[in-house]
Amino acid sequence: MSTQVPASGKDEPVSQNPVTETIPQMTEDDHDLLSSPVGPTTVFHDPENFNLKHPLINKWTLWYTKPPSQKGGVGENWAELLKEVITFDSVEEFWGVYNNIAKTSELAHKSDYHLFKAGVRPEWEDPQNKNGGKWSYQFKSQRLQVDELWLHAMLGAIGETLERENDDEVMGVVVNVRRGFCRIGLWTRTCDRKDALLKIGEKFRELLKLPEQEKLEFSVHANAAHSGSSRAKAKYTV
Repeated sequence: MSTQVPASGKDEPVSQNPVTETIPQMTEDDHDLLSSPVGPTTVFHDPENFNLKHPLINKWTLWYTKPPSQKGGVGENWAELLKEVITFDSVEEFWGVYNNIAKTSELAHKSDYHLFKAGVRPEWEDPQNKNGGKWSYQFKSQRLQVDELWLHAMLGAIGETLERENDDEVMGVVVNVRRGFCRIGLWTRTCDRKDALLKIGEKFRELLKLPEQEKLEFSVHANAAHSGSSRAKAKYTV
């Protein structure tokens, strides 16, 4: 895979047609590999020459928000800053993407990564998000910590381990890189199913391995949109 999300925040390295340019097509060599007498080889055995894929339950799309080109973001709106990177639907494709983009700790300030179910834009206004909210954890930026927490959040999302069967709440996860701090978030489809949302928050907290004194807060997208800030008053806390 060749797509690189820029650490500097510039547009050029972001593919304009990321799915077709980035996911390799089946070649004659691939067909030969599939019929190899050696048998199935996963990405965990050989990251370059695997012949077996593990499908995910859902397709996922990675998005990137580049920093504004001018101080204060004058003249640029959210849609101009938000870039779709790639869509994938297997464990192997996920690791291919992860290993070929900039680490979260390498991103410029005011950058974001968003990993959402395919067909859902990481925006409050998206029909599948507008009635929802998010769990979030804010912490002082530490290079190894943010990379580890973001990886755990993504794996929890694509592995479908953050909610009970049929809850249908998790829309995606996001990481915000800011000067002096980072924020990891998990977006949900609704904001008033208290039992389901609290259980998701508890699982998310466990996944992030937060110390006892640290708290996760759940806020409602509509309240954040009304206040014009991604930080809104907490509705639930775990």
